[in-house]
Amino acid sequence: MNTFKQYLDEDLALDKEIDELDEVLGIRARMRMKQSMRKNKSKIKMGARRAKKRTANTTRLKSRSNRSARREIMDKILKGKKKSDLSYGARAGIERRVNKRGALIRRLAKRMLPAKRKADRAKFRSKG
Repeated sequence: MNTFKQYLDEDLALDKEIDELDEVLGIRARMRMKQSMRKNKSKIKMGARRAKKRTANTTRLKSRSNRSARREIMDKILKGKKKSDLSYGARAGIERRVNKRGALIRRLAKRMLPAKRKADRAKFRSKG
């Protein structure tokens, strides 16, 4: 059984892997990820609950801004459709199109970083 710190380190490493992943996930790999997420859902939930009580470090903030930049570009490509409604092949095609826009993702992420930092700090301000 991993400690929570080890779990967070693995999670951060996985985030980096996903960000740096050049090839598209195959159907088998997607299904394996799905099963893994389903199996570890309660561990992930508890870890998220604990992590909410801490301020995020710079790497975590960068990872969040990267993810939201990717999501923003994905939403533009999808034009109102849900990614979950698409077939695995269509998702892979969209992932490919998003990955081609790496420079734009980096620019957007850099622009979003201060807002993400501000939002993270706002969590801990007293509401009084």
